[in-house]
Amino acid sequence: MTLRILVVGAGIAGLAAARALRLAGFRPDVVEELPATMLPGAGIYLPGNASRAMRQLGLDAPLRPLGDLIFRQVFLDARGRELFEMDVAGLWAGVGESRALSRADLQQVLLTGVGGEVRYDTAVRDLEIFEGAAKVEFGDGSVAEYDLVVGADGRRSTIRAKAGLGAAADPTGQIVYRSVVTGGPPLSDWTALLGRRSSFVAMPMGGRKIYCYADETAPDSPNPEDPKAHLRELFGTFGGPVPAILDAIEKVQVARTDEVVLPSWSRGPVLLVGDAAHATAPTLAQGAAMSFEDAVVLGEELRAASGDVASALRAYEDRRRPRCESVRDRTRERDRTRDVPPALRDPMLRRRGLRIFTDHYRPLVSPA
Repeated sequence: MTLRILVVGAGIAGLAAARALRLAGFRPDVVEELPATMLPGAGIYLPGNASRAMRQLGLDAPLRPLGDLIFRQVFLDARGRELFEMDVAGLWAGVGESRALSRADLQQVLLTGVGGEVRYDTAVRDLEIFEGAAKVEFGDGSVAEYDLVVGADGRRSTIRAKAGLGAAADPTGQIVYRSVVTGGPPLSDWTALLGRRSSFVAMPMGGRKIYCYADETAPDSPNPEDPKAHLRELFGTFGGPVPAILDAIEKVQVARTDEVVLPSWSRGPVLLVGDAAHATAPTLAQGAAMSFEDAVVLGEELRAASGDVASALRAYEDRRRPRCESVRDRTRERDRTRDVPPALRDPMLRRRGLRIFTDHYRPLVSPA
């Protein structure tokens, strides 16, 4: 049976879903509200399970030359003294490599795997669900019917709202700062410094560039007017590589993190994937990995169901929900640990940090 499928969103989740659907024998339409010129900035860290899913999507070869491999994660206190370190290569042995790279490069790899044209500047104006199909009205006034609509349009999903699957995302109280630094200090490991309700993470991403991710728990504070100056104020007393990185930072992206928690990810022939369905704070770096795994499982279940969309979506959610909920729970646990006062947290992490943080990832070593 030939299914008419629409994927809404041409970010990480949408392009991965489109790739998986094509591998499963379908030919989805892909639309994106933003223009093609809007390339994602900053960098991204892909743990081993993300690499495994990219291999399942047949996209590991173009990924391999990009960015920098991460073999260790080193956790330091605010002064730069070691708390513990994780053997990342050992943790993900037999699963996949861990890698830091440019988001724009990752986007390009995913685009080459879609195998069809993405319709940019194309918003979904309206969505009507009726028995066995969905009618979609686009921003230009055109209308089309689909057997399956995949909402991969992120934390602030239009499809989620129009399908009646949930309200707005819930703020976590975190503000995150992202930057790519050229010509910073030599850095060979993923390195995190933990402060008071704040952290600063830096990692090599190839080409003498460093990807920096910093965050703070500040639920009642407005976004800073001068993010670069705010980073200097917030992390100016930190040790390790932070002073040299702060000196080299030029541009900073600022965002607030939120969660998406829904009772169901589908209604009729409409399904949410990626952040539209189960966004979390980015603490465990599992956003892209969960989106890739979503794509792989969706393709498998649609193919296995031989065109029965309803049964495929039920099977998909049965497989994916426990894993995604586990990631959310462990993300919350990691954030709670981070926000323990340093006088209590740092001695505890020196004793037990390796076991605690390794346990956050261990369930993800198994396939999705």
